[in-house]
Amino acid sequence: MSTFLENQNWRYATKKFDATKKITAEDLSTLKEAIRLSASSYGLQPYKIIIVENEALRAQLQGAAYGQSQIVDASHVIVFANEMNFGEEGIVNFGKNMSETRGIPLESIQGYVEYMKSNITGLPEETRNIWSSKQTYLALGNLLNVAAELKIDATPMEGFVPAQVNEILGLDKLGLNATLIATLGYRHDEDLTQHYKKVRKSNEDLFITL
Repeated sequence: MSTFLENQNWRYATKKFDATKKITAEDLSTLKEAIRLSASSYGLQPYKIIIVENEALRAQLQGAAYGQSQIVDASHVIVFANEMNFGEEGIVNFGKNMSETRGIPLESIQGYVEYMKSNITGLPEETRNIWSSKQTYLALGNLLNVAAELKIDATPMEGFVPAQVNEILGLDKLGLNATLIATLGYRHDEDLTQHYKKVRKSNEDLFITL
């Protein structure tokens, strides 16, 4: 546990990446698996993860992210996109996946599938989209934690124009909407923010025990 907390103190939102340093294929595979294993509501994972390697696309994304240099200098750019109007099809597919993964008849979990349908498909579309967008934050949390364990720097970003990102990556046509971006790589020696003390609330200001 002490190592985990030490790594949490080590990590910070990197402002300047060393563009010459790249994440290995092995570490990238670990990061992807951390995202895949993330918790989500009902386990449905109503989102897609886009790994942007194309330099031309990344240059366009930089414009949609207010010119932030991390977009082009980081080793990897990860875009989290929630599924718009998530509903019955996604739930049915999840049921099939559960049946196949656990080796159980689909009929034995049909009640649970119908329960999810009743709780989700009856919601207004806007409410469902807000719900699915929140799930991406859980996946981002897993990514940040594992990146810190691997001593890989990361910058979570909400500072971008979703509509522009959607257009650049063609997400609209896929029924997706960009909610978060994470840039991954290795801090540059010139990034002075790596030396700043981490500013957080004290236990007294943060926690309430009832």
